[in-house]
Amino acid sequence: MSQVNGAGIRAARIVLILLGVAGLAWGVWVMVDTVRLERLPGVALWIGAAIIVHDAVIVAAVFFAGVLLRRAARRLPGTIAVVVQGTMVLGAIVTLIVVPAMIAQGLGPKNPTVLPLDYGLNLAVFWAVIVVVATVISAVLYARSRRANQRPSSRQS
Repeated sequence: MSQVNGAGIRAARIVLILLGVAGLAWGVWVMVDTVRLERLPGVALWIGAAIIVHDAVIVAAVFFAGVLLRRAARRLPGTIAVVVQGTMVLGAIVTLIVVPAMIAQGLGPKNPTVLPLDYGLNLAVFWAVIVVVATVISAVLYARSRRANQRPSSRQS
């Protein structure tokens, strides 16, 4: 088995950092070019709030759910914790995308055809669907794990 040398990893990191900086610079350019100057403080506030919500709420909730599930995982396969955490992340991302539309709809858009859907109901249905899907996947994983643990080992006589 060949080992990856340190120079190759360092080069990959540099390329990824440069791509990230280029992406950020392009995003700033597009924002400054397309957003009116008086709207920039609102954009900055939104970005700051998104960072706080991500770091203080979403990451903390997913982390603590993982800790609790891993403590319970003495009888559960670890893949169930991954399914639950993935579901939480997916739900949180979609919620972060939908909530601004719900707020804008609540404020009353100038044109009612811009936000025509019932975003609160749609978000609730989305959460219900992903919880059901995660529950079914977890049940299947649990059943497979129990069957695998009940099979006699080929080493036993």
